[in-house]
Amino acid sequence: MVHKPLKILFVSPEAAPFAKTGGLADVAGALPCALARLGHQVKLVIPRYGSIDGAAYGFKEWLRLEVPSPSGVIPAVIERGALSEAKVPVLAVRHDPFFARASLYGEGGRDYPDNLERFTFFCRAVMELFPRLAQDGWTPDLLHAHDWQSALCMVYPRTLYKPVPEANQLGTVFTIHNIGYQGHFPEADYPKTGLGMDLFTPAGLEFYKKLNLMKGGLLFADRLTTVSPTYSREIQTPEFGFGLEGVVRERADRLVGIVNGIDTDVWDPETDHYLASRYSLAKITGKSVCKMALQQEMHLPVRNVPLLVVISRLSDQKGLDLVADIVPALMTEELQLVLLGSGNPDLEARFRSLYEQWPQKFGLRIGFDDGLAHRIQAGGDLFLMPSRYEPCGLSQLYSVRYGTVPIVRQTGGLADTVAAYGASEMATGFAFKEASAAALLSTIRAALAVYAHPKRWAALMQAGMKTDVSWAKSARAYADLYQQVRALRS
Repeated sequence: MVHKPLKILFVSPEAAPFAKTGGLADVAGALPCALARLGHQVKLVIPRYGSIDGAAYGFKEWLRLEVPSPSGVIPAVIERGALSEAKVPVLAVRHDPFFARASLYGEGGRDYPDNLERFTFFCRAVMELFPRLAQDGWTPDLLHAHDWQSALCMVYPRTLYKPVPEANQLGTVFTIHNIGYQGHFPEADYPKTGLGMDLFTPAGLEFYKKLNLMKGGLLFADRLTTVSPTYSREIQTPEFGFGLEGVVRERADRLVGIVNGIDTDVWDPETDHYLASRYSLAKITGKSVCKMALQQEMHLPVRNVPLLVVISRLSDQKGLDLVADIVPALMTEELQLVLLGSGNPDLEARFRSLYEQWPQKFGLRIGFDDGLAHRIQAGGDLFLMPSRYEPCGLSQLYSVRYGTVPIVRQTGGLADTVAAYGASEMATGFAFKEASAAALLSTIRAALAVYAHPKRWAALMQAGMKTDVSWAKSARAYADLYQQVRALRS
């Protein structure tokens, strides 16, 4: 489809490389660039967190706004920078009492108590930007917001800002990255949104006597997206909908799943500066050099045995308890295991205890190290991702690009992006259905049996490395959706 160039305002609570807690940031940092390459004009709006090095990214004050709130006017400074790759303009909403903090959403495992005020202010600042952008000759055709922190950007154009033509006339798209995080707040705090009480009903933003911001996004957006087709179906069920499955089902005709891509310039074994040896599909020998270097870095004996790797938040949602359960059985096999991650303190303690028992076969790093993550993807043979649910997932996309064969649970985006061995002629990995330690262990053993046949294993690696995991295809799908939304508002 030939696209008419659109002006798209992208709103996200985080975006790489500026501020990141998860995959949302990777999407918000990469998708605008991919859309710009298709000829669209994109501007990205994010909060100006204190952790952002403004000088490093060239952020400079652009304008000042007075943002209304029920408690009075709050001043905002809008700083301007750019996503360097495609020169996509970035507008950062600065109000230091809200955003100059140690973290994005909370500390010590607890959310900041004023998160409602923080992200209500952020969304209203976006609304206040519209007239100023129009003065510069740039009126967006469409606003694309992400997750609960930006959900009021779907509600305000049809309510408080309905009299503002630049806001009321634009199309809206809301993306659910993880419906498990919805933005719940006490009923008593609802007036802080500035919205009328007529919207605090079961048919509106009320959710079991609480305010639910994500519900507002679901109800008010012109179109809804999730980050994979399977996840778009899963969240319509009680198992995966976290109480909002009924709302999603009611709007299922407005919902589409579009798989995430990855930044193939950053994640490219042929150019990756983190690696001991760069390699490609045509020159694969460098991967064995990366494996030996990883073994040395993780204090493991340099041996020609299967190297299983994990990079993950340590949580039950990610299935890391299942990995911990099977480590003793894995240690009886001729293999090695490397794990990088942090999260649940109990899981961290379990993995430390397992490492102490098998330091010659198990390499462990609690925490996160971006360079090490690249080296693990390059040096591993098998990548374990046994998530109980996974809206899309990016790690399995990195792994196939690096020739590291993924073992995944068939859920969400994992089901959509990994072609299972035995079920597809162009298999790129292994998959299992039941979220159990036994199913994970059985699948690993099946994969090890294939690993023992070099030609079959090479075919798996090659199929994965040939897969297009870039943003190009997904960006075209979003562009098609934007055109549909714009047609609704024309």
